[in-house]
Amino acid sequence: MNIALILQMAADTAPDRTAVVCDGRRWSYGALYEAAKGAADLFVANGCEYVALLDESSEAAPIALFGAALAGIPYVPLNYRLADTDLGALLDRVSPAYVIGDVERSQRLSKGHHCNTREGFVRAAEAAAANAAGEEREGEGIAAQIFTSGTTAAPKAALLRHSNLLGYILGTVEFMSAEEEEGQLVCVPPYHIAGISTLLSNFYAMRRIVLLPAFEPQTWLDLAESEQVTNAFLVPTMLARVISRMDDIGKADLASIKAIAYGGGRMPPELIERALQLFPQTNFTNAYGLTETSSTVALLGPDDHRTAFASDDPKVRARLGSVGKPLPTVELEIRDDDGKLLPAGESGEIYVRGEQVSGEYRGRSALDQDGWFPTRDAGYLDEEGFLFLSGRADDVIVRGGENISPGEIEDVLASHPAISDSAAVGVPSVEWGEAVGVAIALHGGHDQPSETDLKQLIKDRLRSSRVPEKIVFVDQLPYNEMGKLLRREVRLLFAN
Repeated sequence: MNIALILQMAADTAPDRTAVVCDGRRWSYGALYEAAKGAADLFVANGCEYVALLDESSEAAPIALFGAALAGIPYVPLNYRLADTDLGALLDRVSPAYVIGDVERSQRLSKGHHCNTREGFVRAAEAAAANAAGEEREGEGIAAQIFTSGTTAAPKAALLRHSNLLGYILGTVEFMSAEEEEGQLVCVPPYHIAGISTLLSNFYAMRRIVLLPAFEPQTWLDLAESEQVTNAFLVPTMLARVISRMDDIGKADLASIKAIAYGGGRMPPELIERALQLFPQTNFTNAYGLTETSSTVALLGPDDHRTAFASDDPKVRARLGSVGKPLPTVELEIRDDDGKLLPAGESGEIYVRGEQVSGEYRGRSALDQDGWFPTRDAGYLDEEGFLFLSGRADDVIVRGGENISPGEIEDVLASHPAISDSAAVGVPSVEWGEAVGVAIALHGGHDQPSETDLKQLIKDRLRSSRVPEKIVFVDQLPYNEMGKLLRREVRLLFAN
C-alpha cells in the first residue's frame, strides 16, 4: 500500500469537499489529488531521486508529499532555519533532488538539483495534471526521509516507509470520521514528523486543514476565529504564548475549538492546568512520539485529563504530567542499561515495537533482533500503565553513581511563584563527577529568589543529592521551534 491512497480515497469520496486552506486559497480534495498526480509526472520526467521541500507550510507540502509517493521516491522536508553550512550538507545528501522553495539558497549551497519556487511548483503541478495518468510507481517503499536533529554528530536520515505511516494512520484514525465543518489549525513546520502525520491523519478523517505558515499568537487566534477551527495541535511553548496573548487582550472567540492536542516538548503542569481552566469544554490530548515511530505511540486522552485535574489523589493528579498510555497498536517497555525489563515505578530507557515503528536510518537499522526500538528517552510506567518521561537518556545527571532525572527538579522549581521556567543539567564536579546545575527564568515583576531558598525548596521536596551546586538566572531558556528545550545550550551557561 501507498500513502497516496489516503488522498485518493478522500478525492473519490468527496472531491468537492475542502481539504486545505492556506493564505486565503482553498483546495478541494479533488483539486489537490489532481495536482499531486501532476507533481508525480513532473518528478518522474525530471529523473530526480528525492523530492525536497525547503519552505514553510503551504499547499506545496501535501502536493509534494503525495506526488513523491505516487512517483515512488522519498519526500524530504528540510529545516529552512538551518545555517547555510548545515543545510548545504543535507542538500548534498539528497542529490539529485527536485527542490521546492528557496531557490536561491538551494542553488548556492548545493549542485545537481532541479529547483523551483513554491508558486512555480504548484503551477507546474496543476498544468501537468491535465495529462497525468496517476499511476502508482514502484519505489523502495520509502515514503519520507526526515533528518533528525544533530547535536554532536551529523543528523541521521530517518526512513519512514509507507507501511510505517499507514500502520499509524489505519490503527488510530477512522476514515471520513470528521464532519464537513470541522477544521484543523496546523502551525507546526513541515520538516517535523508532526507536520507529516497531521496531514495524513486529517486527510484520512477528511477534516479541513487550515495552514498557518509561521506561528505568531495573535495570528493564530485570528485564524482560529475566522476559520472557526474545531481542532488544533500546539507545542507547549506555543500554547503558553497563546494563553499569554489571550490574557493580554482580554478576549478571544475560541468557542468553536472542540479539541486541542499538544506534544513535542515537556508540558509544565501549571500550564496545562491553566489551559484546562480557560477551555473547560475542550478535549485536551497529550501525544508522545518520535520521528522513528511515525509520530504518536502514547496518548493522555481527554478523559484522563479531566479525571486527573479533578482528583485530590496526588498519584492521580500527577498524571497531568504524564504522556498517557501506549496506543493499542504499540508495545512499550522500560528497560535498564543491561536491557532488563523494569517494573512499574522504576525509571529506565523506553523501548517500543509495532507496525508503525521504523527505527530505520539510511544505511542501518536501530531495531534489535526482536523488532524493539530503543527511543533514547528515559521514563517509567506507573501502576496503572501511565507513561512518565524523564527526558532524554543522555540528559540523566549521574551524581556519584546515582541517576537523577532533570524533570523531578524542574517540577519542584515550577511550584515557586517567581519561577516561569527552569532547566536542570549535569555540570562537572571534582567531588561527584557530575553535579546539578539549574538555569532559571523568572516571571516578570517578581524579585529574584535567593539561592539558599531555592536549594532548601529542592532539599525539602526531594533530597540533598538533588540540590543544585550551581544556579544561573537567565531572561529565557533556549528552545527550538518545536518547543524542545536545548539542554546542550543550557550546559554552555555553566562552561566557565
